[in-house]
Amino acid sequence: MFGIVRPCRHRLGKSLSTQWMAHLCGLCLALRGDHGQLARVATNYDGLLISVLTEAQVRPDGSLGGGRRTAGPCPLRGMRTASVAEGEGARLAAAVSLVLASAKMRDHIDDRDGLLGRRPVALAARRVAANWSRAGARTGADVGFDTAVLLDAVGRQAGVEALAGPGTPILTVTEPTETATAAAFAHTAHLAGRPGNAAPLAEAGRLFGRLAHLLDAVEDREADAASGAWNPLTATGTTLTEARRLADDAVHGVRLALKDVEFEDGRLAHLLLAHELGRSVDRAFGTDACGHGQGHGQGHAHADVHGAGAPEAAFGPPQAPFTPHDPGVGQPPPSGGRQGFWAGCAAALAVCCTCKVCCADEFEGPWSGRRRQGVCGNCDCGDCGDCCDVCECCGNCCSCDCCDCGCDC
Repeated sequence: MFGIVRPCRHRLGKSLSTQWMAHLCGLCLALRGDHGQLARVATNYDGLLISVLTEAQVRPDGSLGGGRRTAGPCPLRGMRTASVAEGEGARLAAAVSLVLASAKMRDHIDDRDGLLGRRPVALAARRVAANWSRAGARTGADVGFDTAVLLDAVGRQAGVEALAGPGTPILTVTEPTETATAAAFAHTAHLAGRPGNAAPLAEAGRLFGRLAHLLDAVEDREADAASGAWNPLTATGTTLTEARRLADDAVHGVRLALKDVEFEDGRLAHLLLAHELGRSVDRAFGTDACGHGQGHGQGHAHADVHGAGAPEAAFGPPQAPFTPHDPGVGQPPPSGGRQGFWAGCAAALAVCCTCKVCCADEFEGPWSGRRRQGVCGNCDCGDCGDCCDVCECCGNCCSCDCCDCGCDC
């Protein structure tokens, strides 16, 4: 999984958490259905936003954009069935995810990262990337989306980076990503039969692409410096203070654009794009203060709490992770109930082999079905008392779906 929007269940609440998982599983199954098992590794958190946005605009009388079906047991769901999203929205998300995953793979090959620095592995990876790019184009054409805009953006990115140097505006480097995400977001409006939403969604997508590029650069900055890899912030001489200001402006711009979008049920889209994006910025910069000197993130701390007069010092280590209640205490009821011995054994094997016991924020107990906390799992929702990160209107995030909280965002 990769992506900048990674909400935890405590903030989503039961209803929106179910919707979130339906779209995540729907994207995974759309990739498998159209492109085979290997393509499922392209499943990513940001890609499913395409599916979420499409469904959020679909009228009750039906559209090509959404739908639900019951999927069979899956090891990542503890061998339980689930209602998953299907339709043109999930397929568009799969097409975009494949094309962008192929681009990401080529980028790692060019940077000779890890095993991809070895010639035989790189050759095989290039073939996979080429196949994914063609497969994404076919699926995109099936839903009326021309992936040429994505491929063009990917092709221009290398040239833009080659010409960038000290003094080059960082937004020049992020422009190809912005163009690609704007096109993908806008097409959800056409799938849902709401062409009037295309312009504001294109604007939201453009700013989302800018934010994704900036946060990726921030998170990779130290590792790139150590390995000598190219990083847009280092190459253009952009400071963390300036990057944070641009990131905060992008989050604000996305919120403004969403106000002009006509949704049928925009609760999940609102929470992910109006609230979780701000948390993604906080997570990347390791602080809960905004770049304008007045916090509007998870808390209200100012930048100078990390060091007055030293803007770069404002971006320190992440806040201490939230420590949840003991597993099983105060948890919601199991989603699938108890399982038999052999089904539980299969689920336990899957949970262990996929590292969910160690690395997942939460996972379902193989036999009991109760929610368990991963050994190294990390929930960043603080003390569960700040559901909305830009207004104090939701109360307790463990029970709020952010639907009618009155947020002006």
